[in-house]
Amino acid sequence: MNMADLSLFAETARAGSFAAVARARGTDPSTISRSVASLEAELGVRLFQRTTRSLALTEAGDLYLSRALPLIEELARIGSEARATKAETRGTLRLTASVTFGQAMILPLLPGFRAAYPDISLECLFTDQNLDLVADRIDLAVRLAPAIEGDVIASKLMSTRYRVVASPGYLAKAPPLAAPGELAGHRFLLFSIRPFRNRWIFRDAAGRLSDVPVRGDLVISPAGAILDAALAGLGVALLPNYLSDPAIADGRLTRLLTGWEVTATTFDTGAWIVYPSRSFLPAKTRAMIDFLGQRLPRAPVLP
Repeated sequence: MNMADLSLFAETARAGSFAAVARARGTDPSTISRSVASLEAELGVRLFQRTTRSLALTEAGDLYLSRALPLIEELARIGSEARATKAETRGTLRLTASVTFGQAMILPLLPGFRAAYPDISLECLFTDQNLDLVADRIDLAVRLAPAIEGDVIASKLMSTRYRVVASPGYLAKAPPLAAPGELAGHRFLLFSIRPFRNRWIFRDAAGRLSDVPVRGDLVISPAGAILDAALAGLGVALLPNYLSDPAIADGRLTRLLTGWEVTATTFDTGAWIVYPSRSFLPAKTRAMIDFLGQRLPRAPVLP
């Protein structure tokens, strides 16, 4: 059913003529007449009795109008509410991110967001699974990756880097560590994702790469728990800068092998903000995108 034809039928019934509706809409009476005729053809009944001087509802037309008007009004109300969710920063926003990034980087920002947007309700789904944006009704995702693929909109929130770290207490009892090749004499705290528990890749100032095998008897997930284990002096860890840098800055962790860049996958990584479509982006989603973009650091905290 064409809702435009239905609306024109109701307007014509109220106005009592095609010409009056045409004048109100700034169009030709024949356009209104064709629309009503199309609706009649679809229904298989005559809705108006027409003469050269008058227009009147038939019995079928009167019955149809009485049933259709509440539907037209309800659809208009629903449309108005739907447009309001785009225009106004209100409603429920479903946001997903990894457990560690969500807890370390997003959760501390939520008091400020709630103060700025008190009419937005938040559902924060912190999980290490990549939820389906459409099937799981996700408005916004923050994902950690070198790049984002697929039929989604993505923009880079911040760059991420990795650090080799250990606590001062662990280092006081451990062998010296001045080069990647000396890691073999140390205890490792390994992330459960397979590339991170097999090898670490180092790049020196000249761009030369070296792979260092890592083996250990302590595999941990999520990454936030590795931070806790490193702080407890349980070994050497490879941690993202957004987790390690605050502890390095206040002396709870020591950054090791500072002459090398290090990763377990690729050196070009980042946190990306991802959402299903740029079209008809609700104001609540735009508010969170702008808020995170303004408050998350665009570059690593430490060089």
